[in-house]
Amino acid sequence: MSDAHHIDWRENGVKVIKGDQLDTNTPQTPGMHRAAAINAARVGAQKIWAGTVTIHPNAKTGAHHHGALESVIYIVRGQARMRWGEHLEFTAEAGPGDFIFVPPYVPHQEINASTDEPLQCVLVRSDNEAVVVNLNIDAVEEPEEVYWVDPIHKDPHKDPHDH
Repeated sequence: MSDAHHIDWRENGVKVIKGDQLDTNTPQTPGMHRAAAINAARVGAQKIWAGTVTIHPNAKTGAHHHGALESVIYIVRGQARMRWGEHLEFTAEAGPGDFIFVPPYVPHQEINASTDEPLQCVLVRSDNEAVVVNLNIDAVEEPEEVYWVDPIHKDPHKDPHDH
């Protein structure tokens, strides 16, 4: 390998971002506190954004979406209730160790389902810039609960003896 193609791995290699050095200068949504760890400005990330989200006890965010970006939320601590849809008519809950996937353009709202514990999450998005579009939505009063049903996870409302 010639010197012309040599990459300085010390400067362009692995980077550790300490938890107390996250950047809060990122788009915010009312009710939540976002802080960036990995983005283009901080580490030169080209394809992903990562950071943390904290939602105070009993609080909920404004409705929003993230444009063309895909988002993954990992629950570190607390109980998350997600609402989504044109009128936030669908809902599901997630707890510590659970992952939530939010596809592009889905209107959604994060809710801290706990009255006394903060909801702490790690957030990863599919682009290096944070895209946040805050929405004005008339939410339905009683959202429909949605369970993750696939060959492994059965619908808890169905009687196992029904065929």
